[in-house]
Amino acid sequence: MVTRQEGKGRETAALLRGNLQVVCELRFGGGGEPAALLRGIFKGSPCSQRSGVLRRLQVYKHCVPLVESGDLHLGKVSEIIGLLMLEARQLPGHALAELATLFVDVIKGGSLSNGKSLELFSTVLTALASSKESLAYGKGELNGEEFKKQLINTLCSSKWDPWTVIHLANMFRDIPLSAEELQFVVEKVLRMFSKLDLQEIPPLVYQLLLLSAKGSKKTVLEGIIVFFNQLDKRQKEEQRVPQSVDLEVATMPLDQLRHVEGTVILHIVSVINLDQDLGEELIRHLKTEQQKDPGKALCPFSVALLLSVAVKHRLQEQIFDFLKTSITRSCKDLQFLQASKFLQDLFPQQYDVTTVILEVVKNSAFGWDHVTQGLVDLGFSLMESYEPKKPFGGKAADTTYGLSKMPAQQACRLGASILLETFKVHEPIRSDILEQVLNRVLTKAASPVSHFIDLLSNIVVSAPLVLQTSSSKVTETFDNLSFLPIDTVQGLLRAVQPLLKVSMSVRDSLILVLQKAIFSRQLDARKAAVAGFLLLLRNFKILGSLSSSQCSQVIGATQVQADVHACYNSAANEAFCLEILGSLRRCLSQQADVRLMLYEGFYDVLRRNSQLASSIMETLLSQIKQYYLPQPDLLPPLKLEGCIMAQGDQIFLQEPLAHLLCCIQHCLAWYKSTVHLCQGAEDDEEEEDVGFEQNFEEMLESVTRRMIKSELEDFELDKSADFSLSSGVGVKNNIYAIQVMGICEVLIEYNFNIGNFSKNKFEDVLGLFTCYNKLSEILKEKAGKNKSTLGNKTARSFLSMGFVSTLLTALFRDNAQGHEESLAVLRSSTEFLRYAVSVALQKVQQLEETGQTDGPDGQNPEKMFQNLCKITRVLLWRYTSIPTVVEESGKKKGKSISLLCLEGLLRIFNTVQQLYAARIPQFLQALDITDGDAEETDINVTEKAAFQIRQFQRSLVNQFSSAEDDFNSKETQSLITVLSTLSKLLDPASQQFLQFLTWTVKICKENALEDIACCKGLLSLLFSLHVLYKSPVSLLRELAQDIHACLGDIDQDVEVESRSHFAIVNAKTAAPTVCLLVLGQADKVLEEVDWLIKKLTSLGSDTSGNKKDSSQASNQTQALEKGVILQLGTLLTVYHELVQTALPAGSCVDTLLRSLSKTYAILTSLIKHYIQACRSTSNTIPGRLEKLVKLSGSHLTPQCYSFITYVQNIHSESLSFVEEKKKKKKKEDEAAAVSTVMAKVLRETKPIPNLIFAIEQYEKFLIHLSKKSKVNLMQYMKLSTSRDFRINASMLDSALQEHNTEDAENEPDNEQSNTAEQPDENQEPKKKRRRKK
Repeated sequence: MVTRQEGKGRETAALLRGNLQVVCELRFGGGGEPAALLRGIFKGSPCSQRSGVLRRLQVYKHCVPLVESGDLHLGKVSEIIGLLMLEARQLPGHALAELATLFVDVIKGGSLSNGKSLELFSTVLTALASSKESLAYGKGELNGEEFKKQLINTLCSSKWDPWTVIHLANMFRDIPLSAEELQFVVEKVLRMFSKLDLQEIPPLVYQLLLLSAKGSKKTVLEGIIVFFNQLDKRQKEEQRVPQSVDLEVATMPLDQLRHVEGTVILHIVSVINLDQDLGEELIRHLKTEQQKDPGKALCPFSVALLLSVAVKHRLQEQIFDFLKTSITRSCKDLQFLQASKFLQDLFPQQYDVTTVILEVVKNSAFGWDHVTQGLVDLGFSLMESYEPKKPFGGKAADTTYGLSKMPAQQACRLGASILLETFKVHEPIRSDILEQVLNRVLTKAASPVSHFIDLLSNIVVSAPLVLQTSSSKVTETFDNLSFLPIDTVQGLLRAVQPLLKVSMSVRDSLILVLQKAIFSRQLDARKAAVAGFLLLLRNFKILGSLSSSQCSQVIGATQVQADVHACYNSAANEAFCLEILGSLRRCLSQQADVRLMLYEGFYDVLRRNSQLASSIMETLLSQIKQYYLPQPDLLPPLKLEGCIMAQGDQIFLQEPLAHLLCCIQHCLAWYKSTVHLCQGAEDDEEEEDVGFEQNFEEMLESVTRRMIKSELEDFELDKSADFSLSSGVGVKNNIYAIQVMGICEVLIEYNFNIGNFSKNKFEDVLGLFTCYNKLSEILKEKAGKNKSTLGNKTARSFLSMGFVSTLLTALFRDNAQGHEESLAVLRSSTEFLRYAVSVALQKVQQLEETGQTDGPDGQNPEKMFQNLCKITRVLLWRYTSIPTVVEESGKKKGKSISLLCLEGLLRIFNTVQQLYAARIPQFLQALDITDGDAEETDINVTEKAAFQIRQFQRSLVNQFSSAEDDFNSKETQSLITVLSTLSKLLDPASQQFLQFLTWTVKICKENALEDIACCKGLLSLLFSLHVLYKSPVSLLRELAQDIHACLGDIDQDVEVESRSHFAIVNAKTAAPTVCLLVLGQADKVLEEVDWLIKKLTSLGSDTSGNKKDSSQASNQTQALEKGVILQLGTLLTVYHELVQTALPAGSCVDTLLRSLSKTYAILTSLIKHYIQACRSTSNTIPGRLEKLVKLSGSHLTPQCYSFITYVQNIHSESLSFVEEKKKKKKKEDEAAAVSTVMAKVLRETKPIPNLIFAIEQYEKFLIHLSKKSKVNLMQYMKLSTSRDFRINASMLDSALQEHNTEDAENEPDNEQSNTAEQPDENQEPKKKRRRKK
């Protein structure tokens, strides 16, 4: 063992020899104190001596590898590093430079093991930066700051070991860096992301975010977002193609990726909490990026990040505004792209932000609790910002049953989807979402809440038992039922109905509320009570009731089926239902509205709870007996006076008798067809049931017989009766008439259904119809005389949709021999056939407007769809088999049956596309009678639609080829609209679509149609088809040439070359019809071009360094520029024709002037884009643009000025005309006539100054571009003089020549025209002169 004395001796000897390595090994290796030794060495090695500096360097060079070796205890390592950092600042510049270079070599060589020495490296670099002495670098010399910059540059350009990246990122935080150096470092660290293991990314991101406090915030955020966006895309690709060919790319587990993303988002949010500027930078960066490439800016990761940051209230409003704007813009852009093939070709990939946001909801299932609150807030914010609007004083526009086509509706629908999906995924937040939805249903009672009720219904369906935990909130909502509108009440109860089956307390609280409401003073409260009780009766089945699967209603079909019998036994349910029925019987003595709800609801209750049949039927029997007169010979059979009630001067309907009879008829029909057949009950019960059944049958038979015998006088109604709604008698007569007509309709349906094709019964049906028709004609006649009455509206028919489809099928398509004789009775009456089709039309209209119809199954979408298919088949057959021309129009006025059928078909095609978009294949299949048994899977919608289109094409061709007297304008318009509606079902890429487009072009070219409305419809159809095939600019040019040829030139001496492309453009249609349509379509093209220029500008402002991306953007930019210039070039030729056309004063001139202003504004935008492009790059402008500018200078601007002169001339002529008339008129009429014409002239010349300004702005920016691009673009533009002093040289010469003769007639005219031509131009300089004074 070496003694202490000997050890000291060796150290001294070694020091003397300068062998520091041995000393350090001796001291550090044993249990020595390294700090004491180092202090000793540093004390004995002053920096003022060269040897001291060298000795110190030796210590550093030895200590760094020793610290990194991992052989020393951590405590000793920290002590050594601390001492070395302290002493490093005393080293001279050249020593620091040597030391720093050593560190760089260690990092490049990959010798770092634990990164402890990097703390020393940061100190060395900091000290080096403050060194003033010149340091040798290569062959030259640099100061300390520049030397540090070179070292960082070298370091960032070299290869780093992946595990050292975090240590290096941490080290750079302690070094003062310039903006350029920081950018180097940040970009290097971001490049290392892809080389690291996924789990190492979050700590590195955290270090990077802390480093961003120095600057480069945008680069850091952009790098992180782009990295995770690429990972997400790769993950999606791997899921789509599981067997990836590229084996080099290691597949990453989805849950691991999501957890890493979640951690990174948490890190970013925590740093933003400390550094608000980072949050501001995030929003700023995404807004800028969204303008360029929305797909890159709003990816699932960035949206999740924004929503997490949004929890901080200071930024919430900014973030939500940005997201809402992005959502609506994305929806608008998608809509814009889908409507134009030209744009689709330029933008093949369509970005949809809605799918991205719903993906965030899906991703948040991986423990992203920090995102959920943001998602919920965004969902509600969207639903409230874009909720259905209530028109002033009108009913809310309900869009729930239709397809949402407008961007605002899509945004509202997205909000609901976000909340529903979040509700499904995150259990902790469910009660919060439910509470907020219920609160909004209550507090927004005045505005439409259908979207919230739909959401509530979907929530309950997705998790019915969650309501049990929030039952207190639901019962609290019930307390407010009586204050809510009836529609809201019905929707709300329908939505929470599954809860009533599983929670007795909720059900009991609802019954208490409803029983109170029945006695409320408010009518709405009583209606709410009836709605609630009917819902309960429908959903609490008594055991033994028949299954309602064959007639399941919309509620039953969509709600969760709970086993109610587990909670309540049959006896309890029966008692409960009978108690409710008892409460409802009291309502039969209330207002007509309340009774009406009962009569409309009883059928559904009966059908779903058949054990209540006898109770309901007895209730109805006792009710009808109050109005039924049993004496067999007494006319009329019903007491109508008992149905009305007088209050002072006013008369009200008290008992809706027709609705009562309608309810009886439907309930009886259902009872006979279902219960009666399946009844296996006891004899006495059966006898009792047969009793009321027989009662009803005898009563209806008697009423039918006596109604047929009754004359209108028996009801105190005849042609002489007063039907005006201003008097009490008139109101009473109107009520009586509607009730009698309703009773007749109910009995028509009853007798037809029980008649079983018996001739006698059908004669009864016709007898009832005669009574109905007489009244109907009287009402129409009276309504015609008194236009102000409400009698213009046809009373809503009492026939059910199902019966209408059966009746139409029997009347038009029933070929059975046994039925022929009886049906001949009904078919003999054209009025009856017309009535049947009219009712079908009315029913379809009601379905289209409200999504449901009156009568049984009116709210069942499946039954409605089947009835629609049946009705369409019949109407289609009737229209195509018996054309209008063949049909006898007869002497009676009114539309022909064929025309009614066509109107019905048009409405049906619209309705199916609105309500049953998903079932269009089945609908078209049902129409094709020849192919009835085909499999549903192989239905080709385009082929089926094309087949139907061909039938209507034949009809349209027949119309065009018919004699002028036989041409039916109304039918032709309807045919064109039907074709337009059906064309939406064709795939634009299909051969059938192209054939239809070619046919439409041919029709327009060959038919000189003079009917304005038909011409408008046909051209609109042509444009709507053409834009889905290719850009319509060449088509517009041909039409513009035709208009020019047809109307003549503004210069009367010029003869226009007659080039008739389209016969549809003729003297009657050219102006204003075709002209306005062409300008309208040109405006749409201008909108597309404007949209493209905005895209171009955003692409041009993208200065990202990625070469691959920039070359791709460059290619896209060139394609867009080419598209824009070609579109504008062809449009200029369209305007070239129109501005030379002698258009009549009015809408055409006004629209053309506005359209020209817009064109010049868009040309200016394009020039601005090229000015910007010339600034950012040294590119010269393309030859295409030069040609466009040349075209505008030669073919548009001079013609525009001539057109302005023409417009002002025609206006001065109209003023002169007024002056002449003024002399002939009386003085009092003078002022009115002059002021009217003056106002019109001022209104129509208003766009002229705007156009001149637009032209001058265009020329101004052309001058700018000429300077930037060194190309003289102004050589093509000729400065116009027509707006200076309005001195026409030729006119001046002729005036001077005629001066001697002094033509007294022309002189005043000249003055007049001069003053009238430009009052505005004379006034403006005067104002300027006044300002100078």
